[in-house]
Amino acid sequence: MTTEGQIDFFFKPESIALIGASPNPKKLSFTILENLLKMGFQGKIYPINPGYQEIRGLKCYPAPDEIKDRIDIAIFAVPASTVLEILNGHVENIKGAIIVSSGFRETGPEGKEMEIRLKEILEKKGIRAMGPNCLGIYDTVSKVDTFFISSDKVERPVRDGVSVLTQSGSFAAMIMDEMANEGAGISRVVSYGNKVDVDESDCLEFLAGDEATKAVALYIESVGNGRRFLATASECVQKKPVVALKVGKREPGAKAASSHTGAISGRYEAYEAAFRKAGVIEVESYEELKDACKVLNRYPLVRGNRILIITDGGGIGISIADACEEAGLKVPDLSKEVMEKLEKKLPAFASVRNPVDLTGNVKDEHYIDALQEAFGEEYDLAIVSLLWGPPLLSKEVAEKIKAFAIHCEKPVLICSPGGRFSREVASAFTAIGMPVFFTPDSAVRAALVLCGGKK
Repeated sequence: MTTEGQIDFFFKPESIALIGASPNPKKLSFTILENLLKMGFQGKIYPINPGYQEIRGLKCYPAPDEIKDRIDIAIFAVPASTVLEILNGHVENIKGAIIVSSGFRETGPEGKEMEIRLKEILEKKGIRAMGPNCLGIYDTVSKVDTFFISSDKVERPVRDGVSVLTQSGSFAAMIMDEMANEGAGISRVVSYGNKVDVDESDCLEFLAGDEATKAVALYIESVGNGRRFLATASECVQKKPVVALKVGKREPGAKAASSHTGAISGRYEAYEAAFRKAGVIEVESYEELKDACKVLNRYPLVRGNRILIITDGGGIGISIADACEEAGLKVPDLSKEVMEKLEKKLPAFASVRNPVDLTGNVKDEHYIDALQEAFGEEYDLAIVSLLWGPPLLSKEVAEKIKAFAIHCEKPVLICSPGGRFSREVASAFTAIGMPVFFTPDSAVRAALVLCGGKK
């Protein structure tokens, strides 16, 4: 397609048509309609299916041209051949399409031919399209949810500042579910599948100017137009952080990507160079991308890479320090002046270096004392680790650290390893948007992202 930069209506729709709508719970379209209604979309919803006159209290239309209004988004939940048949008909009122249907390029030569025809029809009709073979859009801003997976099986995260772009629908569902489970939010999620038209470059172009998006996370199997991606990614990075996970780096993954969305991955080294040139922060794994999403919801990037570590367990403090050093982050010692101040305020057996170890004699106020005295100009961010075993440590410490963090101009990352109790206490932090990380490695990965990634 040549109509670059004209996809805003996907994220600000006034009307949505569901082609293939059905009251049958076994149909994908049933779940899509349920999710649209549950999400609270405020625009018009038009079910389309010649077999019904009404679905869920909504008038059902036999065909798109029976609807007199403009259709901003037409969701196609019908077989691949039917998608082509409908698009070949009277669809002049359709502006954009989300084609969740599979059966195209990812299935082999015959499907590839169908996708070529699909692209030709879309260009001829002037319709922008996401997919095929995708989930579409989950949007907490415009209240759009075109996913065909129920919220009972995949939790929906609340609204926050990171938008996620992905070829993989399963990845979209997985990160949404885990983010929601860990009390983190999302702004928009776009799953565009085979990318017959709309791709990551189109979405980056929109998100660069999107006030609801603080940062962008990318899951990439392949990029079609490398030059355009480089240009749009570079432009977006000037306004907000962009983090990317490239999969299919090696032969087995590349083969899997080809059968998944028909992607041709290309040489990983080319992607690595493009990310570096554009200023995109590259991460190595799904867990790293999830950590990036959590931390970028709350904090902007920092200029340096000097880390202050405060903990009540010596072993975990050492683990965090080791992980920082391996990641290329610095863990500078405290100044002599700060050490002397801490010695007067902390337990007798506390270690007043970096990491600051408050020991098992820790009280709530010791964490605040350590932050107030040690977190000065010498450090760019702090990792505060809490083990909940010490008898004098209470849940109220979360409120006290939270109060410090709210007025602190630098990031404070919480590391809270453990089971059920740790997860329960973590909600005191996540309730105000403070990300919580449940392993030392996870906290350090998040810190690395804020420091601009590996150099």
